[in-house]
Amino acid sequence: MSISSEETFATGSLPLDPIQKGTSILLTGEDADALESVFYKLSAPQADERGVIVSTDESGRSTLRSLDRVSRGSKSRSSVLAAAGSGRDDSVETISDLSDLTMLGMTLSSVLAESQQLEPRFRCGIYLCSTICREVEDVRSVYRLLNSNFLSELRRGDGLGVCAIDTSADIGANMQSIVAGMKTSFKVHIDVEKTGSREATLSISGLADSDDSVTVAL
Repeated sequence: MSISSEETFATGSLPLDPIQKGTSILLTGEDADALESVFYKLSAPQADERGVIVSTDESGRSTLRSLDRVSRGSKSRSSVLAAAGSGRDDSVETISDLSDLTMLGMTLSSVLAESQQLEPRFRCGIYLCSTICREVEDVRSVYRLLNSNFLSELRRGDGLGVCAIDTSADIGANMQSIVAGMKTSFKVHIDVEKTGSREATLSISGLADSDDSVTVAL
């Protein structure tokens, strides 16, 4: 039985089948540019959706521009929690302390609730979760943030979630162990490997009806 478009999220230019609502994606990769490209292709909201992005390394305005390059008009449908840059407007809220995950989780839940009042369907992304891991003293607190806020909001609402980890980052802990631990909480794992100047291979696990490996343009 086919799934209606109201229950799935389109993947734009990525050669993937529509993704069922409630799906959480752990996105990993060593090449920052390739990882970023795939992240925004998955996270940019379409016309009937809202977007909420936690941006750890870019300003809110830069994040909104990146969303709009993927799907024109998506910046007007998005809210950003930004740890970089300064200032605040209607679409951007500043994260003053990235290591304060209690406050980050509360703010994320609040912004998601406001977003769903405007449009029930939403895409929520974290770019980069590896930066959050670097900022905290105990990585287990990041697992609690993901399970108590990010993943629980997906289970309750009509959303798609993408959490990106730069596996080349130095976070003061074993990256392989962190990724292995997070994979147990996410429905889908996509690993991004850059294979050319404008090309990457996605290795996919947990995503029904999609090939295990696909080539994408960046």
